[in-house]
Amino acid sequence: MSQTIAKSNQTKRWQEMDAAHHLHPFTTHHQLAKTGARVITHAKGVYLYDSEGRKLIDGMAGLWCVQVGYGREELAEAGYKALKELPYYNAFFQTTNPYTAELSQKLSEVTPKGIDRFFFANSGSEGNDSAVKIIRYFWNLQKKPNKKIFIARKKAYHGVTIAAASLSGLTSMHPQADLPMPGFVHIDCPYWYGEGGDMSPDEFGLKTARALEEKILELGADNVAAFVAEPVQGAGGLIIPPATYWGEINRICKKYDILLHVDEVICGFGRTGNWFGSQTYGIEPDMINMAKGLSSGYQPIAAVGLGGRVGDVIFNSDEEWSHGFTYSGHPVACAVALANLEVMQKEHLVEKAGGSTGAYFQKKLAELGDHPLVGETRGVGLLGAIELVKNKATREKYPSELDVGYRCRVHCFDNGLVMRAIGDTMVLSPPLVISESEIDEIFYLARKCIDLIARDLGVL
Repeated sequence: MSQTIAKSNQTKRWQEMDAAHHLHPFTTHHQLAKTGARVITHAKGVYLYDSEGRKLIDGMAGLWCVQVGYGREELAEAGYKALKELPYYNAFFQTTNPYTAELSQKLSEVTPKGIDRFFFANSGSEGNDSAVKIIRYFWNLQKKPNKKIFIARKKAYHGVTIAAASLSGLTSMHPQADLPMPGFVHIDCPYWYGEGGDMSPDEFGLKTARALEEKILELGADNVAAFVAEPVQGAGGLIIPPATYWGEINRICKKYDILLHVDEVICGFGRTGNWFGSQTYGIEPDMINMAKGLSSGYQPIAAVGLGGRVGDVIFNSDEEWSHGFTYSGHPVACAVALANLEVMQKEHLVEKAGGSTGAYFQKKLAELGDHPLVGETRGVGLLGAIELVKNKATREKYPSELDVGYRCRVHCFDNGLVMRAIGDTMVLSPPLVISESEIDEIFYLARKCIDLIARDLGVL
């Protein structure tokens, strides 16, 4: 039997097992069972390899998370050492471990000023779910029990647990579970390209920021607990706020005594060119949620960071805080996350994302703007979006039934590139370790695949 046939047979066996027993996220399962799932078997640097031997350059760093690239021995060794020494113990019973304590200290050094207490969870969804409970508890301790409503944004993504999905403004997530729950409302987001009309970006930034003030006044400030938002909206289409947006949000939250909870799951750990998106945009958070880049995806771990206003109140309460997970502050996950942050500091990856690497990435991204199918490119640090449109002058998009973005994504996978489609917006978020030659490869393949979908549509 040839090696090719053997690989194909093994792939088929894995696909059959997967179809029979594995429920995937965001999937129509009977359709996937017909085609068979893509089987990724190993990875190195910025490249993935499937069970058939095909090589793909990972333009999405997994799911926005593999900051240090794949195959880092330092992280594997840190996890192995922890597994040998302390494979598990919990943070209950007034107990900690060296890895959790040291990671807490390290996070206090790199997070935005004032964020210095951390609760550990296992995913960004769990972190945001925990944040909802923390915020409610805070206002109860403050003797303001009516402050319970959370304001988030349309097109926001904050996770899939009941509370996190209610915060999320992607309405397709809501009907299956009868969401959002009461107490969660959504306002317009600063998507200038798609919704700004004839306004300048600065005008639109102020308009959408002031939608928060309008909603607070409508609901009553005494009823609003927090505004929850991503610095850059990721899964909603990589929506980058105009320069006027975040300063106005800071002002409004302070004026009406509304907590500002910033979801840094995607933007945190260098993605926008600073350690956190809050630092890039001058955001003044009371709390932040972080995950993904915290361990570069090598271990499941998340953390909710509390500023002094919230953290001090909870710390000084005489009431026992009734919250926590079996795996909160898991020693192996914390050990790997700590090693990940040390690699990022040693190799100056955040500085590179905000400097030479990010600048080169943004230059190559902007060059795609000359394509007849590309209405806009936008980005910051090592984040990039490419809007595929029918008419560049009017920003008209293709009818949704044409699935232009999805079809472009298929071309990408077929040609060795992982580039995400969010509607007809193509999104890139490569590992922070990416080199200029690898950036060249990404954008060569991106242009090739956009050419292919343009030919499908009769544009080229």
